[in-house]
Amino acid sequence: MDPKHTRNFSIIAHIDHGKSTLADRILELTGAVEEREMHDQLLDDMELERERGITIKARSVTVIHRYQGEDYQLNLIDTPGHVDFSYEVEKSMQACEGAILLVDASQGVEAQTVANAELAIDAGLEVLPVLNKVDLAHARPDEVAEEIEHTLAIEATDALHVSAKTGFGVGAVLDRIIERIPPPAGDPAAPLRVLIFDAVYDEYRGVIVYMRVVDGTIRKRDTVAMLGTGKVYEAVEIGRFCPKMTPSPELQAGEVGYFVSNIKQLGDVRIGDTMAIHKGPEVAMLPGYQLPKHMVFADFYPTSPGDYVTMRDALDTLALTDSSFSFEPVTSDALGFGYRCGFLGLLHMEIIQQRLEREHDLDMIQTAPSVTYKIVLADGTEQIVRSPGALPAPDKFEQLCEPIARLSMILPTEFIGSIMQISSDHRGVFVRQDHISQTRVQLVYDVPLAEIMYDFYDKLKSATRGFGTLNYDVTGYKADDLVKLTILVNGDEVDALSSIVHRSRADARGRTTLKKLRKEIPRHLFEVRLQAAIGGKILARENIAALRKDVTAKCYGGDISRKRKLLEKQKKGKRRMRQVGNVDIPQKAFLSLLGGDDR
Repeated sequence: MDPKHTRNFSIIAHIDHGKSTLADRILELTGAVEEREMHDQLLDDMELERERGITIKARSVTVIHRYQGEDYQLNLIDTPGHVDFSYEVEKSMQACEGAILLVDASQGVEAQTVANAELAIDAGLEVLPVLNKVDLAHARPDEVAEEIEHTLAIEATDALHVSAKTGFGVGAVLDRIIERIPPPAGDPAAPLRVLIFDAVYDEYRGVIVYMRVVDGTIRKRDTVAMLGTGKVYEAVEIGRFCPKMTPSPELQAGEVGYFVSNIKQLGDVRIGDTMAIHKGPEVAMLPGYQLPKHMVFADFYPTSPGDYVTMRDALDTLALTDSSFSFEPVTSDALGFGYRCGFLGLLHMEIIQQRLEREHDLDMIQTAPSVTYKIVLADGTEQIVRSPGALPAPDKFEQLCEPIARLSMILPTEFIGSIMQISSDHRGVFVRQDHISQTRVQLVYDVPLAEIMYDFYDKLKSATRGFGTLNYDVTGYKADDLVKLTILVNGDEVDALSSIVHRSRADARGRTTLKKLRKEIPRHLFEVRLQAAIGGKILARENIAALRKDVTAKCYGGDISRKRKLLEKQKKGKRRMRQVGNVDIPQKAFLSLLGGDDR
């Protein structure tokens, strides 16, 4: 198809503003899916996506729309809305020329609406504002259009009104896409350049590459080279997503599709790499993607040491389908061999953990997550510390710096006071306050990332009765009075339970941690001693009493000396167990620390 008749666009929005539902209506209207095969959230085919009602992976689909007597090929990429998956949104935008900014006509502009719109503007995309859910009784499209103009500086007076649920106005959206979004600029006759924007692993076909043809034409049986890795492959099958994988003899400049070549090694494909004809004309590599900044780290340990290799294979597979996730081997005195994994946020971590358990049937222990810290040594050099256990002794470094997040919260004006209090309680520094409309305000704070990681979002939702939303972006590191809080179990340090906290919070955090562990660690045949310490100073202590068997139960009547003899024998046995006994710490004890502090 002529590139002039091709349009590449994505749908961006806040969570639950109707992206996947609008994609369903577009598939229905263009006849891409038969009515008998249609179901809600068709593109969300992962079990976790359907269960949680959120989009986790960006999905691509090609549809044909007739406009003014001519057929146009529309390549749609449905993107996630949650802040933890913004990397998926960023990747999809490089394969597009335009974006539909979908805004709920009742809820208005939310925090992630602002973040995704800024990503699209920075990428140079044509942004089309569309107001969804206009059929609701409490919809306020005119006010929301004003919010878009005031907050995002995007012209919204002619924003289309649609209802993705009923299909009202969806045809006008497709026409607007053809009218406003420019066609791809690539030349079908130029040397081949293809951008790899995603990949998935299939047990039977190997790695399936998702690609956008930028220049030239790729045909079946072409031999192509991946410029970044130097690997050479033959195009066994190429095609489009309609929405199922549909083979095609060729894909031209501007088109989006897939590439299959029996690629078995997961490391042979790099997201953001450029494909070109092998031994063809030299071409410049495409910019690709910036590496994701992992902000949350947690350790995964298999409960059975024999599953270590199985876990590595599972992590390899997940790392291919999710390029914003990383892992490296790690060892722990308490838990043995495992992997330290890097995530973009807590939801991202939770999704990876559940995918490991469901898709790969792994039984594992996960430690409490921690953020990355930076230490400044005496000679001025800096080092990154990814877990509290890796932090050296205080005399080995000059400064300990923590990551600071620029937090943007949008909420009703009547909740300003309570949210300011919550932000201050989490060591936040006020930046600015912007009034979006008469009833809604945007608060901006600089808050340490470690403070918002556990329970900040829950407190925001509770304080604003569910109306508050937030988005954050890590802006840099700042030195503060931070210390390592060590947790000792029977005198032995458990590195997986240690954390880095502000000195003023260390005492309260230590007591809270020990109380949670005391509830979760089962009683043993010997007393278990739990302690929280900074260096050699013990801050708090809890004891878990020993289980006591009544050894005198069988002694009824007779001389008391026999009962005393049995009790003394039991005491000696328990003393010996106290010296050599190992404490079993269940998985839920580690997970209990995810709840944050009870402020």
